[in-house]
Amino acid sequence: MTSPTPSEPNSGSNPEPTSADRVYRSSFGIAGGVFLLALVLVFVGDALLRGEGRAPWLALAGLLLAAPLITAFTLRPAVYANEDRLRVRNPFRSIVLPWASVADVRAGYSSEVFTHGGAKYQLWAMPVSLRQRKKVARQAARASQDDPHGRTSVTADVRDSAARVAAGDQNVADLREMAERYQGRAGAQGAPAVRWAYEVIAPAVVGLVLLVVLGATG
Repeated sequence: MTSPTPSEPNSGSNPEPTSADRVYRSSFGIAGGVFLLALVLVFVGDALLRGEGRAPWLALAGLLLAAPLITAFTLRPAVYANEDRLRVRNPFRSIVLPWASVADVRAGYSSEVFTHGGAKYQLWAMPVSLRQRKKVARQAARASQDDPHGRTSVTADVRDSAARVAAGDQNVADLREMAERYQGRAGAQGAPAVRWAYEVIAPAVVGLVLLVVLGATG
C-alpha cells in the first residue's frame, strides 16, 4: 500500500504583491508637526540655557511628554495599502487588516474602515475636509448652471473624478475598490492584528510622571 505523495507547493496559489505599497499621509499634518516640534525645541533650549532652579528639569520633562505626543498625532499617522492588506498607523496603534477582513471603507466626518467582525478603525492619516467637499459641490453646481442641458457632459472625461470628488473622498473610494478587488487573494486572508505603539506611549508616560513629581516636590 502506497501513501499519497504530498503535493508540491503551488507558487502561484499565494503570489506576492506585484506593486509597492500605496502610502497615504497628511501633508498638512506633517508640516504642522515639524513646526510644533521646532517650537518646542526652541522653548526647551531657552529654558536649558537661561533657566534657573528647576526650570531646565521641567523643560526636559515637558519635552519628554510633548515630543512623542506631537509626533504621534502629526508625523506618525499613515495608511499603507497593497494587494494583500491594509496597514493603518494611528497615533497609538498599528492595525494590519487583510483585505478579506475588510467589510467597508467610509468617509463621513472622518475616514473609517470596518471589519466583518464589527470593529471600526479611524484612518487618522486621511482626514476629511468638509471645506473641500463644499468647494467641489459649488464647482459642480456652477457647471450645471453654465450647461443646463448637459451638452458638455458628452465630451467630458468621466474618469476625471478629481474634478468631481474631494481628494479625501477619492482616497477612501480607492481603498474601497482595492478591498473589493483583492479580498479573494490567498495572501489577503486572515484576521486583523492590532499592536500598541509603546515606543510612543512609554516616553510620554515617563514625561508626565516626571512633571507630576517635579510639581509635587516644588
